[in-house]
Amino acid sequence: MPSPVPESAPYIPSCSSPSARLTRFADSTDDREQPDSGRLWIALGDIHGCIRRVREIPELGQAAGVILTGDLTNLGGVAAARTVIEAFQAAPPGVLAQIGNMDRAEVNDWLEAKGINLHRNVRELSPEVALLGVGGSTFSPFGTPSEFPEARFSEWLEDLARRAGGYKDLVLAAHNPPYNTVCDRIEGGRHVGSTAIRDFIEEYQPAACLCGHIHESAGIQRVGRTLVVNPGSFSTGGYALLTLTRSGVRVALRRLEN
Repeated sequence: MPSPVPESAPYIPSCSSPSARLTRFADSTDDREQPDSGRLWIALGDIHGCIRRVREIPELGQAAGVILTGDLTNLGGVAAARTVIEAFQAAPPGVLAQIGNMDRAEVNDWLEAKGINLHRNVRELSPEVALLGVGGSTFSPFGTPSEFPEARFSEWLEDLARRAGGYKDLVLAAHNPPYNTVCDRIEGGRHVGSTAIRDFIEEYQPAACLCGHIHESAGIQRVGRTLVVNPGSFSTGGYALLTLTRSGVRVALRRLEN
C-alpha cells in the first residue's frame, strides 16, 4: 500500500493559553489505583517549541519523569530542541525524549550525546517495565526532516523487541501512531498511521503505545491488550499520565484548558 501521510498540513502552533484548569478525557482508563513510589510518568509530544505551559502540569512534582514522544520543534535543530529540553529539565523530574518528523536529524544526535534519547533505545522504567522508543514518521508529501519508510520502522521495532525480551511489560513510545485506530485519523476520517507500528503492536502486545503526530486525533483505544494513546499536541494542552501500579500499567489522558 502507499506510504501513509501525516498531518493534513504542517502544523504551526499558536502557543496561546493564559491560564489552566485540568480536565479529563471521558475515554481515559480508570486511574484511581495509586502508583508505586516513583512510578508516575508524564507523556506528551508535538510541543513545537511551545513551552510556556510546562509548569502548569499539576503532576510534575510527583512524577518520576517526562517522556517526550517527538516534534520538540517546528522544523528546528539543536538550538530549538535545547530550549524545549531545558524547560522540562527545570522541573523536578528527569526527561527522556526523541525526534518527531518535524525535528532535524541533528536533534537525534544531540539527544543521544546527552544520554536522554529514546529513538531506537530501550529504557528501563522499572525492573518489570521497559520503554521502547521509535521517533520520526513515515513519508509525507511535505518532505519534513525525519521521515522513514515502513520497512525501516519494522527493522527498528524488531531490534527493540529483541533487546527488551527480558521484561514482563513493554511500553512503546512511537511518534507515528499505529494504522487504523482512533489515534491516526486526519480531518475527513482517513487513517494515516504506520502499518509497521500496527503490526508490532499486534504481534508483541505492549501494555501501552504512547504516540502523537496527528494532532486532531487525541484519543485512547485498545488493540488487543495494548492501550494506544494519543494525547494530542502539548502546544494545545494535551498530555497523558503513565502509571506503573502493582497490578500493571495504566494510562489516562489529560488536557490543560484555557
